[in-house]
Amino acid sequence: MMCIKWSRLLQAAVFSVLLLVFSTAAIANEEGANEKLDPAKIIMEHIQDSHEFHFFTIKQKDGGEFHATIPLPVILYSPTKGLSMFSSSAFHHGHEEHDGYKLEEGKIHAVEAGLTVYDLSITKNVVQMMLALIILVTLMISIANRYKKGIGVTTAPTGWQNAIEPVITFVRDEVAKPNLAGKYQKYLPYLLTVFFFILINNIFGLLPGSANVTGNIAFTVVLGVISFFVIIFSTNKHFWGHIFWYPGVPMVVRLLIMLPVELLGVFTKPFALIVRLFANMVAGHIIILSFITLIFIFGSMSSVAGWGFSPLSVAFAVFIYLIEILVAFIQAFIFTNLTAVFIGQAFEGGHDDNH
Repeated sequence: MMCIKWSRLLQAAVFSVLLLVFSTAAIANEEGANEKLDPAKIIMEHIQDSHEFHFFTIKQKDGGEFHATIPLPVILYSPTKGLSMFSSSAFHHGHEEHDGYKLEEGKIHAVEAGLTVYDLSITKNVVQMMLALIILVTLMISIANRYKKGIGVTTAPTGWQNAIEPVITFVRDEVAKPNLAGKYQKYLPYLLTVFFFILINNIFGLLPGSANVTGNIAFTVVLGVISFFVIIFSTNKHFWGHIFWYPGVPMVVRLLIMLPVELLGVFTKPFALIVRLFANMVAGHIIILSFITLIFIFGSMSSVAGWGFSPLSVAFAVFIYLIEILVAFIQAFIFTNLTAVFIGQAFEGGHDDNH
C-alpha cells in the first residue's frame, strides 16, 4: 500500500511539473517570438500576484494567441475618476487599455500621467485565500458535526475525520501542551487555525496555475502581525520586568546594551515568523521554475542541447516538487510551533506559573 501511495504521489508530481513545463514553454515561446528569453521575468511572473489565473498560451496558425485564463474582477478608485469596476479580460493580457487604465507587468496604472489610482481588485491571491478559508471552515464544521453525532466518540472516525484528528492531536500534544502548559486550551483554536490555513495555502500553491499565497510577503506580514498582537496581549509583569529591569546589572550596561537588545527582541520574533515562511515558500517555487527554464535556455543555444537536458531538468524539478510537498507541512508546523514558543515565553517567568 505504501508503494502505491508513493507511486500516485510521484505521478501527481510528474503531471503537475509537466503542466508547468507546458505553461512555461508557452510563455517562453511568446517571449522568444518578440525578444530574447528572460528567465528572471518568466519566474517572477509565475510567483507574483496577478489579476487573472493564467495557465498557458498557445500560438494559433493565424498568428494570434489563445490564452487559457480565468479573468478576475478589477476594482479601481481614483479621486479624479471615481470608482471603476470591470473584468481583467478588458486589458487583453496587457495589450490594450480600458477606461483610462493600462496593465503593465501585473500592475495597473493610469494612462494619464500623475493620476492617483488605488487598486482594490480581487487578485488571484485573494481568491485563493477565500477558497482556502471556505475549505477550512467547511471541513472543520463537518468534522465537528460528526463528533456531535457520536462518530469518532463511540465509534471509530471515518473519512476526513480520520485524517484530520491525528493532526489536531499532534498540534495539541507536541506544540500547545509543551509550550503553553496549563493555558494550552486557551490558545489551541488559534494555533490550529494558523496551522491549517497555512497548510492549505501551501498545498494550493503547488498546483500549476495557482497563486503562491504563502510566498507573498503581504500574506506572511499579516500573519506575523496577528501573532505579534497575540504575544503582546499574553505578556505579564514578569515579561516586561525582564526587559526593563536587571538586578545587579550596572545602569550604563542596562540602558545602553540590555534594554535596546531586549526591546528589539520583542519585534524580531514576529519578523522571524514573517521572513521564514515567505523565504522558504518562494525559494522552492523559484528552484522548480529555474530547472524548467534551463530547458529553454539550453534550447536557445541548440535544439539538441534543449532536448538532451529536458529529462534531467524534469527529473530534478519533480524531486524538488516532492520536497516542496514535505516543506508545505514543515513550514506550517514551524510557524505554529514558534508562535506557541513565543506566546509561552510571554506569560512565563513567575514562580507561581510553574504550579
